Amino acid sequence: MAALIYSLCALTALVCAGLLMQAYLKRRTRLLLWSALCFVGLALNNVLLVVDKVATGADTDLSLLRILSALAAMMVLLYGLIWDDER
Repeated sequence: MAALIYSLCALTALVCAGLLMQAYLKRRTRLLLWSALCFVGLALNNVLLVVDKVATGADTDLSLLRILSALAAMMVLLYGLIWDDER
C-alpha cells in the first residue's frame, strides 16, 4: 500500500510540473518556470523515495539523496522568488 501512495505522490508532482511548464510556454511568466523546475525536483525526490523504500533492500539508505533533491528543488524556487525579476 505504501508503494502505491509513494508512486501517486511522484506522479502528482510530475503532472504538476508538466502543467506548470505548459502554462509557462503559453504565458512566458518566469515564476511559472521556476515553479515547474521546483516540481521536477520534488518529483525526483518522490521517485527516490519509492526506490529507497520499495525497490531497494533495508541495507540501502537514499535519505541523503532525497534530502538533497528536495533542497535543490526548494532553492530553485527560492531563487525565482527572490532574485529573479520580471523584465
